[in-house]
Amino acid sequence: QAQQVESGGGVVQAGGALRHSCAAPERTFRRSAMAWFRQTPGKEREFVAAIRWNGGSTYYADSVKGRFTISRDNAKSTVYLQMNSLKPEDTGVYFCAAGDPSFWTVRRAVDYDYWGQGTQVTVSS
Repeated sequence: QAQQVESGGGVVQAGGALRHSCAAPERTFRRSAMAWFRQTPGKEREFVAAIRWNGGSTYYADSVKGRFTISRDNAKSTVYLQMNSLKPEDTGVYFCAAGDPSFWTVRRAVDYDYWGQGTQVTVSS
């Protein structure tokens, strides 16, 4: 059952930008690492970015480093994903997630307990 509410998906041309947001219940968001994953048909959920509960550490997949930025507003219990210079290969369903992964497991989907409903991003060439 989805615990978070996401918004910000859509259709954009290559080179464009989108901003995702994900609002979570305060009791879930508080002191949780937040992450974004994406998935395309027939493939496993892929790590995109993560941020620790205090915003002190951020992590990115190599494929999005330098183009995507994850941030969070703890007062609003909301995490954001700013996606710039989008490419067709960024197409997929994007999910936000909350959990308490270790440094070594922050990129693993199984280490997150709460998930958003997913929003579709389509990047046309």
